[in-house]
Amino acid sequence: MFGLFKSDPSKKLQKAYEQKLEQAMLAARNGDMRANASLTEEAEALREEIEKLKAS
Repeated sequence: MFGLFKSDPSKKLQKAYEQKLEQAMLAARNGDMRANASLTEEAEALREEIEKLKAS
């Protein structure tokens, strides 16, 4: 009953993941491949966290 109002952490992580991917895409368009690589790496770390939450 009290779980009804509990926030879902995977939704917050999913939103952060999508933002990181968008930032990486914009960095690639601007020619900043180093920023693209680091943002993509951060996005993949978020994706792994999302997968862990879904598995449990």
